[in-house]
Amino acid sequence: MIWDPGLTAYDFGPGHPMSPVRLDLTARLCEAFGLFARDDVEVAAPGLATDQELQTVHSAEYVAAVKAVSADPASADGRWGLGTEDDPAFAGMHEVSARIAAGTAGVCAAVWEGRAAHGVNFCGGLHHAMPASASGFCVYNDIALGIRWLLDHGARRVAYVDVDVHHGDGVQAMFWDDPRVLTVSLHESGRALFPGTGFAGETGGPDALGSAANVALPPGTGDSAWLRALHSTALPLVRAFKPDVLVTQHGCDTHAQDPLAHLALSVDAQRAAAEALHRLAHEAADGRWVALGGGGYELVDVVPRAWTHLTAIAAHHPLALAEPVPEDWLAHVRTQLGREGPRRMGDLDPSEGPIWHQPWDLGYNPHSEVDRAIMATRQAVFPHHGLDVWFD
Repeated sequence: MIWDPGLTAYDFGPGHPMSPVRLDLTARLCEAFGLFARDDVEVAAPGLATDQELQTVHSAEYVAAVKAVSADPASADGRWGLGTEDDPAFAGMHEVSARIAAGTAGVCAAVWEGRAAHGVNFCGGLHHAMPASASGFCVYNDIALGIRWLLDHGARRVAYVDVDVHHGDGVQAMFWDDPRVLTVSLHESGRALFPGTGFAGETGGPDALGSAANVALPPGTGDSAWLRALHSTALPLVRAFKPDVLVTQHGCDTHAQDPLAHLALSVDAQRAAAEALHRLAHEAADGRWVALGGGGYELVDVVPRAWTHLTAIAAHHPLALAEPVPEDWLAHVRTQLGREGPRRMGDLDPSEGPIWHQPWDLGYNPHSEVDRAIMATRQAVFPHHGLDVWFD
């Protein structure tokens, strides 16, 4: 488990959607539930990724540019994607970004070397950063750095599943023509949302056809349809790929309350996805699982609960959706933010029971926009993996 209060220095300034308070509140909620104090959980504070390590996925010129802007934020002029509205320059940008990247590489190493069953870095998941530019609130692509570390240290195949509301474009770009890496992204359609990519026809480079899978969902997609899409695309693809390690990105900006996107999920569905991907790691990757954060801009009601559930699931100590949120955490929210926090760890009324999604084998509905998106992905990618388009 990666955590250190210094990671809240990843701070684009007042008014920016990606406020570091979301990380602080998540860590405090994990602590309120006793997750960090468990004997089977190790909490590690990362160091800094070296320039050499960062340059396994980023250009030397870009790393130098980040360091220069980090030392003198006033020098940023929009080149390299730095000093923009999305990625404002701030003092210490290089240091904290390199620390987040080191955290993800560190949990990848711990899992690969057998020192941990699972690894979590909810401060990571910065999937938009490109080899030579910042993008979409992301400076260094910690995910790509972690996957590259795994490949460089003996992993033959790595599967990456991204359930952020935005397309995981940076990770896809960095491994576009590498058949050793499967990238699966489930997101709101690029026709409606940044970064405008991630369509079913994006399936990998000429030497890696079928290594990229994208499910572009319509605005307004809710819990059951979203889980149907996840179970009908990512899960069978990862099982067929047989990875040595499963890396997942759990951006929780898919939530109905998120201010920057248009899907309609509950925390309950986000928790269900984390459970499904945890099971998948045990089924397909001998339990080797690295789980990361990502987007999420409802800072109190959504992010802390979603990523506390993720941490608890990875710790094999899941929290019930009906579990009350600890009063000391709620009191901190009142004192620090002047607002009320959520009372339970789930959104839905417990009497409604668990979310049910229709398995793909029960039939395809051509009148459903979600089913058409699922089918487009299956038709584009499944044959490359020897999978049937109609049945799992």
